[in-house]
Amino acid sequence: MVRKLLPLLLLLGGCSSAPDVQLSCGIVSGYLEPPAAEHLYRVVVTHLNDKAVLSRPNFRLSPGVYRFTLAELIDDPRLKVALAARGAKYLDLKVEAGKRYHLAAQLYTDKPYVGNNPDYWQPKVWQEEAVECEPDVQN
Repeated sequence: MVRKLLPLLLLLGGCSSAPDVQLSCGIVSGYLEPPAAEHLYRVVVTHLNDKAVLSRPNFRLSPGVYRFTLAELIDDPRLKVALAARGAKYLDLKVEAGKRYHLAAQLYTDKPYVGNNPDYWQPKVWQEEAVECEPDVQN
């Protein structure tokens, strides 16, 4: 009986002594309200690496480069852009272990945006902070 269990015990022992690289992750968030005084507004993640996702407050991801497709939630009376021009935009982000990235839509206020001009906003990371996390990888 012991001889049959020995290979299994050796295998399990090797697993526990190996460094666990999967415990490192970063978090990408869209739940915080960015400062409107800086013309920043919330966004919704619609796709991650070109795959549709259900939007949620946090995406826990292994370190690496990810493509986020974002829709803006800009509520500003100066914005007179047609609904047809209010499309999604991409943000390619290098996620590092131990960091949280807060996403936002930067509204450009340098000129009036009307009609079908989609250049009125750009996605951006408006805040970074250190975090500890365990991965819930959804890529």
